Amino acid sequence: MDAAYSGRAARSLELLHSVAYFAPEVETELTSVGLERVASRYVAGRVAALGAVGPGVAIATFYNFAPRLIEAALPQAWQTAAPSEVVAARQRGVDAALTRLLGPDTVASPQMAEAAELAASIARAVPGAEGRPLYAGHADLPWPEAPHLVIWHALTLLREFRGDGHIAALQTAGLTGLEALITHTASGIGFSEQFAQTRRGWSGDEWAAAAAALRARGLLDNSGALTGDGFEVRELVEDLTDDLAAAPWHTVGEPAVERLLDLAIPWRDTIVDSGLFGSGVFGPRFGDAR
Repeated sequence: MDAAYSGRAARSLELLHSVAYFAPEVETELTSVGLERVASRYVAGRVAALGAVGPGVAIATFYNFAPRLIEAALPQAWQTAAPSEVVAARQRGVDAALTRLLGPDTVASPQMAEAAELAASIARAVPGAEGRPLYAGHADLPWPEAPHLVIWHALTLLREFRGDGHIAALQTAGLTGLEALITHTASGIGFSEQFAQTRRGWSGDEWAAAAAALRARGLLDNSGALTGDGFEVRELVEDLTDDLAAAPWHTVGEPAVERLLDLAIPWRDTIVDSGLFGSGVFGPRFGDAR
């Protein structure tokens, strides 16, 4: 198994983790502990595993969010709910959301139990937490017992492990957080530009200034598309990200990964077909191989 294969496997399963950011059940549970603003629910919900950290930690580990968006959420969120309460609320919401989206029979099926065991085996094969702060925080949380929550927790660990390495790759390529976001949207395989700009908290002027800097470096053309050099930079980033995230997937081997994909991809497709992620969230080539 090469790193590109494991990278495709990770990306193909990522939307099962992303239920936590879009499901109304998660929003309801986080609101119930006092997180009434969208930004507070996202920021506190994702960073709570690290404890009652300040905005600096979230700015560093999220990387492509406007600092003021995070500063508006932290530390105020911890005055409303303790991190342990936020972690528990998030998991309750994911439990309810997956049960609704996939159905009680699927959640309780032998196939879900098998997929959970496979996903957990990959996540448990992560070689260590060095240099992976968001992964480390989530890895310190206790494993849930229900299989559908086991698979979600395992994919969360793998997502954050990969994401921590992705930041290292972006810095190696000389891209700031905002520049990373702009080039990601320009690739067409991730978030749409409007969604990325508004949900990450960047103003139109900030976005335009960063895009101008990327044009000056020859990474974007005048239409906002990636140039040849820009495409090469994004390929460098993605290749390095795949390399840095490959170890746990390689440990379990390709047959186990293929079996997990066979089981879980139909569930991912069911969630996508439900309309959970809405229109206008992803770019026109979302889901394409890079």
